[in-house]
Formats: sequence, C-alpha cells, structure tokens
Amino acid sequence: MNAWRSLAAGLVSLAALAVAPDAAAEPYLAVQQGYKCIACHVNPTGGGLRNDFGTVFTENVLPEFNLPSGFPVWSGNVFKFLRIGAELRTSRSETEAPDLPTARQSGLEQFRAYADVTLIPNRLDYYVDETLSPGNAQPNEYYGRYSDPARGWYIKGGQFYLPFGWRLQDNTAFVREVSGISMTTPDRGFELGLELPEWSAQIDYTRGEANIAVSTGHQITGQVVWVRNNWRVGTAASFTQSVFGNREVQALFAGYRTGPVAWLGEADLVRDAGFPEGVRTFAAALGEADWALHKGHNLKLTAELFDPDRSVANDQQARWSLLYEYTPIPFVQLRAGLRRYRGIPQNDLDNRRLLFLELHLFM
Repeated sequence: MNAWRSLAAGLVSLAALAVAPDAAAEPYLAVQQGYKCIACHVNPTGGGLRNDFGTVFTENVLPEFNLPSGFPVWSGNVFKFLRIGAELRTSRSETEAPDLPTARQSGLEQFRAYADVTLIPNRLDYYVDETLSPGNAQPNEYYGRYSDPARGWYIKGGQFYLPFGWRLQDNTAFVREVSGISMTTPDRGFELGLELPEWSAQIDYTRGEANIAVSTGHQITGQVVWVRNNWRVGTAASFTQSVFGNREVQALFAGYRTGPVAWLGEADLVRDAGFPEGVRTFAAALGEADWALHKGHNLKLTAELFDPDRSVANDQQARWSLLYEYTPIPFVQLRAGLRRYRGIPQNDLDNRRLLFLELHLFM
C-alpha cells in the first residue's frame, strides 16, 4: 500500500509540472481583435516568433502601461535578413488531492529562442524554434517556407507543429491531449497552406508521432477556418496510418466576440484502433471565456469535459479553471490560476486541485 501511495504522490508531482505551457499564442487575442494568426506571427498557423505587427501589438496594445517616450523599441530585427525572439517562463505550483500529500513545484519551466532567416524577401525563409533549458537543448521547429504573397499560398517542409483546432497555450487541455496535436508534438513532413482575407486552410503530410520508432506509416492533417471581424468557425481532421493501429480525429471549433468578452469553443472526437480490445472512441470538449477587464488585464474561465471511452458509462472527467493574466509593461506578464478536476471518486488524481503562479517574459 505504501508503494502505491508513493507512486500516486509521484503522479501528483507530474501533474503539477504538466501545467507548464509551451510557447504558444493566446487565441482569445485573435478573437478579441478580429485577427488571423498570421497577422502577429511569422508562422502562418500561429505561435512562436512575432512579426513586425505582432511586436508593435505586444508593445502598445497588450500592456497596461507603455514604455516611456524615448525608451528603445524592440523590433526583433537584428539584421535585414534575421529576426529573433525569446520566451522565459518560471512558476510555482501546488497540487492537492484527496488522501495524498500536497505536491509543490517551483523553478524555471522553459527558456526558448526563435530565429527566422530571410533568404529571399517575402518569398523564402528558414525558421527555428529551440528550447534551451531546463535540461539539454531541444529543437522544436525547423523548416523552410516558400510563399507566394500575391496568391496567398505557401509550402513548408521540415519539423513543425501541426494545425489542428485552437492553438492553446495550455497543452494539458483535454482537447489538446485527446487530439494528440499540440505545441508539445511537432512532426516532420510538408505543409501546404492558403491564407486569404477571410479564409485560412492547411493540409499536412507527416510521419505521425505514433510512427517515430518505425519506418512505415504516415499522418494526414487538414484544417479550414472562416474568419470574420467578430467571429470565426473552423473544422479540422487528422488520419494516422500506423502498424500500431490507425487513428482518426475530427474537431469543430469556433470563436465569438461580445463586447469585452471573447468566447471560444472546441469539440474533438477520436477513433483509435491502437488498443488491445480494438477500436476505442473517446471525446473532449472545451468552453472558454476571456474578459478584457481593462488594458493589460484579462480574466479567463474555462470548462472542459473528457470522455475516455464512449462505450463505458459514468467514466467522464471534468475540469474548471479560473486564471488572471496581468501584463503591466511590454514583454512582461504575470499569471495566477486555480484549476479544479472532477472524476470518478475512486481516483484521487481525477479529483485534485491545482494552484499556480507564473512569470512570463517574452520578446
């Protein structure tokens, strides 16, 4: 029994660490402002290094207080052909679960650097996203991209994050874990994209994370989003062919702005043949509201649902989160949150509570 309790306590510690997000965009900002991901980021599908407009937005629109007049302005451009950026996150978290000791974690979550090298202006560039610490350096994205701005299409090849649903900052969200596609699971292959004023679409051919250890199989992922000024709706699908069992994922997601509140929703459905008993169907859903209380202040409320097996009754899990984000000056953000899990009473970890504080520095 003591061994089982020690194992459970260790899992609680891992759960506390799991709240650490990777570098990602906050999609509610796009919904609030009516922008597409490509408006602020070098990567057309969002996340990572910001472009000129994204840097100006970060310096002047996002924070409560702007820098004093005459203070050096950061553009990200080191040379005409080189753009760089970085993110650092440090946090403290506390996880409580019934009948288990409280787990506390603190320290550096990540230090991440980005670079974009322009080989042919507005046509060809090479992008790199790498985690420098903690631990050993690890490449996240590295790809070349050729674009045709006049027609709106681009093609990229290398390793990159797949487009699928909302590119949430929280990679532990049920919809991101269920789909298996998040900012923690880059894949290698090719992406063909189309960016028009009101449309964004991508089709990807990659190896598939399930096939990393084997030389066979592939993954095909597609996404289409219709973007209007105060709302957007999208659909995504992914199919992985693998010797371990094929996997199909579908998603429907949407965003809507009502005054100072941005609403986001997503529902994912998965059919996975990689289980010993055969095909298993499971699902997840997310609802999120972001209230812009004041310039530099955001209050986020999320509600999530996860059904790990559609053929089993009363095994669902739920999660509620309340998060306050404060951006006092450019490139500095403070975050504090409370997260509550609800699941079957017999599983202590499914009924835990998480408190966390985070300092986010970015440029």
